[in-house]
Amino acid sequence: MNKRLLAILAAIGATTIYGVNHTIAKGIMPHYVQPFGFIILRVLGAAILFWLISPFGPKERIDPKDYLRMLICALLGMALNMLVFFKGLSLSTPINSAVLITTTPIVVLILSAVILKEKISGRKIIGIIIGLLGALGLILFGTEVRQDAPNIPLGNFLIFLNSMFYGSYLVLVKILISKYHPFTFMKWLFSLGVLICLPFGYQEFMEISWNTLPFEAYFGIGFVILGTTFCTYLFNIFALTQLKASTLSAFVYVQPLVGITYAVFTGQDTMTTIKIIAGCFVLLGVYLSSKRPKRQLQEG
Repeated sequence: MNKRLLAILAAIGATTIYGVNHTIAKGIMPHYVQPFGFIILRVLGAAILFWLISPFGPKERIDPKDYLRMLICALLGMALNMLVFFKGLSLSTPINSAVLITTTPIVVLILSAVILKEKISGRKIIGIIIGLLGALGLILFGTEVRQDAPNIPLGNFLIFLNSMFYGSYLVLVKILISKYHPFTFMKWLFSLGVLICLPFGYQEFMEISWNTLPFEAYFGIGFVILGTTFCTYLFNIFALTQLKASTLSAFVYVQPLVGITYAVFTGQDTMTTIKIIAGCFVLLGVYLSSKRPKRQLQEG
């Protein structure tokens, strides 16, 4: 199995976990854990896990000239994007969250062209448009909006900000990936993330009533730390070693498809013709955005 195929599988794995996360994380906030307190759990847990596995990687030191870029990546990818996303999700709905996340590739395309000077092909643009149409179809015609959201407009705005922050992170982190092993890179980024998020989430973290949490809350917290944070960031870092940032971001279109499939599996939704057609659009969009023409096989 070649590395590019493994990278695509890693990207699919990450976006699948993200798709399920919309529902699982929403089920915990804000009844059991407040959003900013949840972020402390998330970045602290991931930081500990990456430090534990770091001895299995090479011993590396961060070049002083990369300190500022590391800090900016931690700010965008381990702090701001998580804070606004979880706060937005607590105010809005998983359905709104899923569709707004699909704006990430637009941000990445623009920044990749400006910062990384990536060439954006017409096929990739068409793929992203098709994927967006499929995602919008899933959201607008395939589901019912949940009502357990106190401030949907503000929540939607914060989720959109998450797309901007995470899209910027994907572009900026691409420059550092070729220099450092993923274990080295992620342990320092999440350590910085803990320091940045601590002032925002310390109070909510201390308010968590651990002795009264039910099993499903512990399961959800574990899933978010181990799956949504540790595994997805590791998968995405590996995927970025073989794929362009704009290609990786296109996999976000799978999230609404996964979210609806999970809802059907758990009995919270039903499959319809609209959802099947829209799901095919999503998969086609990801395929067109990730497949390289033969004459460009030598490109990353």
